[in-house]
Amino acid sequence: MTAAGDGPWLDDAAGRLVRPFTVSNGRTRPTVALDLMSQVRATGATPFGYLGPEHAQALDLCRAPVPVAEVAAHLRLPVAVTKVLLADLVDCGALTDKPPAFHHNPTDRALLEAVLDGLRRQL
Repeated sequence: MTAAGDGPWLDDAAGRLVRPFTVSNGRTRPTVALDLMSQVRATGATPFGYLGPEHAQALDLCRAPVPVAEVAAHLRLPVAVTKVLLADLVDCGALTDKPPAFHHNPTDRALLEAVLDGLRRQL
């Protein structure tokens, strides 16, 4: 039997040690309006102040334009938390954001049909 502290707190299958909303300091609303399909990209500017490791990971993922939903998937964080992290990076000038092209009509029939066709091809 091992004494407390001898082994790891969590194994790979157990998941995150820190709760997702701890990452965003409990904030649930981003300061920048970001959609799931909004594209974010690193500007090359160095962020000022302290940013957590998740901020650094997000910034690394954004070297090329990437949608918010994809960043959330790679970070394995809820989209709401990811939006807060990305908004922090936009606010400090480290990221730029661009709304999706269909921002004015997100339920465009042609777009939805194209998505459906793509999904059918995958099955």
